[in-house]
This record gives sequence, C-alpha cells and structure tokens, in this order.
Amino acid sequence: MTNLHVARIANLIQQTGVDWDRRAHRLAVLAEAAAGSDVPSAWIARAPRSADAMLLYAWTELVRGRWSGGIRDAPATLRTCYDAADLDPGDPNPWVVALGVARLERYDRHNVLAIWREVTARDPQHREAHLQMLGYLSPEEGGSRMQVLEFIDSVRARTPANAPTAGLGLAAVVDQHRSIVAKGHLEALMARDFWTRPPVAKVLDEAGEMWPQPGFLQHARALADLNLLAYALVTAERGREAARVFPLLEGKVTAWPWELRGDPVEAFLDAQARSVR
Repeated sequence: MTNLHVARIANLIQQTGVDWDRRAHRLAVLAEAAAGSDVPSAWIARAPRSADAMLLYAWTELVRGRWSGGIRDAPATLRTCYDAADLDPGDPNPWVVALGVARLERYDRHNVLAIWREVTARDPQHREAHLQMLGYLSPEEGGSRMQVLEFIDSVRARTPANAPTAGLGLAAVVDQHRSIVAKGHLEALMARDFWTRPPVAKVLDEAGEMWPQPGFLQHARALADLNLLAYALVTAERGREAARVFPLLEGKVTAWPWELRGDPVEAFLDAQARSVR
C-alpha cells in the first residue's frame, strides 16, 4: 500500500511542472496529510536522489515541527532542502521550506533574509513565502506592527492586485484582530471597533469589491483567501457583503481562520446562515 501511495503522490507533484504556486499548494496539502505516516520516509528511501521526495520529506518535517513546537533535526531538514534545491535549481519551494524551518527555529535575521532572497529570486510572488515573512516580522516573533505594514506596502507596490500574494494585507488584519482579542480584558472589548478603523476598513473594502468578481483570483489557494475574506466580513458585521462571498466557496471550508470560532465547519455554516439572514 505504501508503494501505491508513493506513486500517487509522486504523480500529483510531477503534474504541477514549473507552476510553482500550484506545486507549493499540493506539497503543503500532501505534507499535512502525510505527516502522521511513514510515506515520506518510504519515498525518500526508495528514491534518495529525487528532488520531489526530498522536498515532501522536508515539508513534512516542517509540519511536524509546527505541531510539536520545534524541528526534531533542523540541520538535517535544512540539508534536505538544500539537496533538493541543488537537484532542481529553479524551484523556489525547497527555499520556502528552509524559510519555514529558519522561522520556527528562530534563526537570526541575516540567515532568514538570505533564504528569503533565494525564494523571491525564483518566484517574486510566492504566497507561502510571503505569509512566512509576514509571521516572522510580526510583533509576536520579534518584529513590529510597523515592519508588517512596510512589508505589505512594498509587496502591494510591486505585484498585481490578483497575484498569489493578494491576501497578504487581509491576513495581517485578521491576525492583528486575533492578537487583540487574545489579550482579553479592555483590549478585547475594544476589538469590536477594530474593523471600522480606516486602514482596516480599506483592506476589507478593496478585497470585498475585487475578489468576488468572476475569475479575479486565479492562484491555487484562492479558496483559502476567499474563506479569509468571508470570515473577516462576518466578524466585521458586514453580512451583506459576506453573503456575496459564501456562494463562491461552494461549501469548501479551510481550518484557518474559522478555527478561531471553534469547530471550523460549524463556524463556517453558522456564519454562512447568519450572512443570509
């Protein structure tokens, strides 16, 4: 059965070719699904010189590290990333995994930025890499809100509005709201006014206007960004606008950010029903 799984996974990854955005999406989904199994280890043992096998193995190690709070052998995982990059020099995804490892292991900024440059040299609009940097620059990881805003502004200035990085500003807004609510007490009470602040409202206005347009978002994780938009609009009590977004999702629920409200599916269905009302 493991050999069959390996063959199917290898085929799914190979089908993406040099579509780095779709390749990253499939690898991320497969790594989450395979993190509790021995399939990645079996594949790399069967094909030790396969860049795809190395990349899935390293990505799976990153997923496990996120679950446990640390990579069990970060240097070995990084070596696997670099070996995969040597075998497929054009692929940004080994560097994306390396960026995730460096972030999780709290590597110094010099090393993180060096890896970041390797990613963007190969794919200037890589969604996962930008989300990694957004987290790295956040106040919770030693950065600041100003660094986050400067990063988002720089990305917006050089990428189209419908690029794979389209959701970066909204992701930052939702995470900032989560952080405020998590503090509790007076700050949590004031979080209700968060969505009416002009910079925040502008992010919602722009996404709510452009993203639901037919064919506007084309990247592989478009549904994840639309889930984020639906969540933000519902949380901001902009139900009429959210009601435009839910039909585009066709019931496809992402864990983030709905898990902030409890069970993701239940939270999604409840929000969808309330937006219609």
